Amino acid sequence: MEHCIKALCNADVTVGFKIGRDVSLPETYVRSARNPLRDLGGKPASQRHILAFYAGGMHGYLRPILLEHWKDKDPNMKIFGPMPPGVASKMNYIQHMKSSKYCICPRGYEVNSPRVVESIFYECVPVIISDNFVPPFFEVLDWQAFSVILPEKDIPKLREILLSIPKEKYMDLQLGVKKVQRHFLWHAKPMKYDLFNMILHSIWYNRVYQIKPR
Repeated sequence: MEHCIKALCNADVTVGFKIGRDVSLPETYVRSARNPLRDLGGKPASQRHILAFYAGGMHGYLRPILLEHWKDKDPNMKIFGPMPPGVASKMNYIQHMKSSKYCICPRGYEVNSPRVVESIFYECVPVIISDNFVPPFFEVLDWQAFSVILPEKDIPKLREILLSIPKEKYMDLQLGVKKVQRHFLWHAKPMKYDLFNMILHSIWYNRVYQIKPR
């Protein structure tokens, strides 16, 4: 089993994920395969007046820390716990993502979360706070070009860090988000560079990486 490739949604280097052998997969909900572009995107960067947004369950040890520091602490930091169930609540969640510059993606019980890909769908720059997490398709995607990756210990400085990012850098990050959207979409019939093909490429890449010249 030593040379078997594991394909995992929760790629955690502390629990057996091996860089150079295993494949990190995105954790995502399947949008409409026949119309994957429906409701994609969000407000232009100039109209995103919320600095940061998070709403979700208190899974794991990190999310309660996030709320302890930032819930109801700043009007531009929309940090909430679980939103009430129902269609209206879901639409409110989506509209917040579409209206925010940065979407906070803290780990829950595991290192990964569907929130990372949701942020990309709605063109909200993901802020990944999850130590030991290996992002999906890291072999070919430069996550520094379309996300902000912070150590868990920096949660108390979250607002300060985000405000320190120059406007030009934020614009570049959001443009990067738009560029990588296609890599996280399913289609009824696979298309070049979509999620299906990205997964196959990652498996191929890591298999080739293991082959040693004789």
